[in-house]
Amino acid sequence: MLECFAAQSDQRAIPLIPVCRATFDAWLARQSAKRRNWLTSSDFKIAGEAPCLIPGSDGLLDVIVIGVDSAQDLWSFGALPARLPPGVYRLEADWPAEQQAQAALGWGLGAYRFQRYKQVDQPLPRLMLSEDAASAVAQNEVEAIYLVRDLINTPAADMMPEHLADAAARMTEVFGAKLQEILGDDLLTQDYPAIHAVGRASAHPPRLIDITWGHPEHPKLTLVGKGVCFDSGGLNLKSSGGMRLMKKDMGGAAHVLGLSQLIMASKLPVRLRVLIPAVENAVSGNAFRPGDIIDSRKGLTIEIDNTDAEGRLILCDALAEAASECPLLIIDFATLTGAARIALGAELPGFFTESEAFAGALANAAAHVHDPIWRLPLHAAYRSQLESEIADILNSSPEPYGGAITAALFLQTFVPASVDWLHFDVMAWNNQSRPGRPRGGEAMGLRAVYAYLRKRFASQS
Repeated sequence: MLECFAAQSDQRAIPLIPVCRATFDAWLARQSAKRRNWLTSSDFKIAGEAPCLIPGSDGLLDVIVIGVDSAQDLWSFGALPARLPPGVYRLEADWPAEQQAQAALGWGLGAYRFQRYKQVDQPLPRLMLSEDAASAVAQNEVEAIYLVRDLINTPAADMMPEHLADAAARMTEVFGAKLQEILGDDLLTQDYPAIHAVGRASAHPPRLIDITWGHPEHPKLTLVGKGVCFDSGGLNLKSSGGMRLMKKDMGGAAHVLGLSQLIMASKLPVRLRVLIPAVENAVSGNAFRPGDIIDSRKGLTIEIDNTDAEGRLILCDALAEAASECPLLIIDFATLTGAARIALGAELPGFFTESEAFAGALANAAAHVHDPIWRLPLHAAYRSQLESEIADILNSSPEPYGGAITAALFLQTFVPASVDWLHFDVMAWNNQSRPGRPRGGEAMGLRAVYAYLRKRFASQS
């Protein structure tokens, strides 16, 4: 069990009472005069304010009241681990198990600490976790998101392709999955030329991490994650400011590892495959150049307009391999474009798919679990911006407009229309701390996709 949770048997737990805005007046009228007076004199507000700590007759903490917008408001619980004193707490609310699990999820996400390089001695407050399936799912989700955050927050010096492969190996060992790697020049002999071209300039050999899990006869689900462990921009060198957070450019890989952990922990009846092309986009004498033409696994030649548009190059080889098995679904996550952030901001991940049914079901799942996402169009007319006079396709449009769309259209070229494909363009980083979402690496859209997959596949078990 995670440090932020306590077992159901713990008898020391202090009651934590959530009160919704719509029912606050009626709830307050039912309380004792002492409790009403304390809340009134404390000027307690419903949502967005600090919890109200109410002592007992012995002067010890007796009960805590927290205001929430609704029973689904997990983020109010995300603020509590930073606001409450150390101790064990239990949720005292007549809520269904799923809503109590949402509260536990918010609590767990708010309790996250990245302590690899700097220890925090203050013990965490702990929330008593119910012993039911919904709470188990919530704990699994918290653990998966911690994994995503930890991987992204780790500096590039300790999160190069080999370290990313080590993280994948640790996970596969826990769940009995199979892991294979293709390293360095073997990428050329095994026909992954675009991955090799992007990663060959680094002292850390590029590789393709390939994970398989599940029964071969179950529906095939393939996840692809962009694993650029650091992005200097290559010969189209980024500015110092643009490079500052590029340890997070492997955020797509972190997302698919976290999602994979969730899928395996919940034993979804799928045959899962995970493909992570892992590279460092570095500068040296053998770095690929603007104007170069490189090959791809699909057989298409690619003219390099910009070496800083490298993520789509490694993804195109991985997507071509993913499509070779004709899976039911291919889902990729990538920190692909600044254009998506300009369009949607840093907190709202964009997604692309041609399937209306897929898009609708995913949007419904996202709303249900309060994991916001936004669909962007695969506007086919923009495909002309990727036309090259001397190769099959340009890796980046020279036009300054619609960059997230043209990047998605580039990737779409490597996925056959017969396969349902979902592409996420994510920030993978919180620029500021909010309840349950501390500054740093972040999983975006992951809970939405997992909720969709659970609904689609768990019913088939």
